[in-house]
Amino acid sequence: MINKNLLASFISKYYLNGRFNQVKWRIKDNTLTVFAGESGRACKVELKDFELPDSELGVFDTNKLSKLISITSGELLVTCETQGALSQKLNIADLGFDVSYSLSDPLIIPKIKFYNDPETWEMELDLTTVDMDSLIKAKNALADYNYFTLNAVNNEDGDIISEFTFGDGNNYSNKIQYKIQGKIDKGLLGTPIPFDANLFKEILNSNKEMTTSTLKLSDRGMVKLEFVSDNISSTYYIARNERTD
Repeated sequence: MINKNLLASFISKYYLNGRFNQVKWRIKDNTLTVFAGESGRACKVELKDFELPDSELGVFDTNKLSKLISITSGELLVTCETQGALSQKLNIADLGFDVSYSLSDPLIIPKIKFYNDPETWEMELDLTTVDMDSLIKAKNALADYNYFTLNAVNNEDGDIISEFTFGDGNNYSNKIQYKIQGKIDKGLLGTPIPFDANLFKEILNSNKEMTTSTLKLSDRGMVKLEFVSDNISSTYYIARNERTD
């Protein structure tokens, strides 16, 4: 049995509001793992205590699966129908509904490239006590801008802090800046690095309830976001992108 809200939360963390729709569910030792990604972006999401036999399930349409789960409530009984070595249907039942989702052959789900950590991270931020909604509101206030920059700056006391800038960084355009303290190498000073603001917002939206949250930045232009709770852990890699607006 698994709680409906927990399963929906797990799915939202890799689906990211429609960005990653086709994935493989890998189940081993009662842990469900999903890798998802595209060029320059990748994520890994794990769910503990998912009591299905070791298997690999092809989810060709996460959006449709989410809609089926959305009509259920409470504790769910999840089972899988197989024919030979191939899993064909995912069955989900609560006290009233029995729904079935047709699975695909995992071989037709595109493979993704995952990332290895660099030897060092030049910026490490603890986001656990940061109001995620503040960063989301900053992005929404300047919705026309598809990127944000992450930079290291000196504050009034001369300490090095991080600076998130949403909007255009020049002095003649609309912008919002949000500052967070952390462990930051001085080599990042004055070197703003642009990232996908829409993806960043969806990641924060999907992980606001997590117990611990961290952000790491490499001077090579790679951000790593990690979120952990009792049952779910999620990791995201985002490569820098170039401004197009």
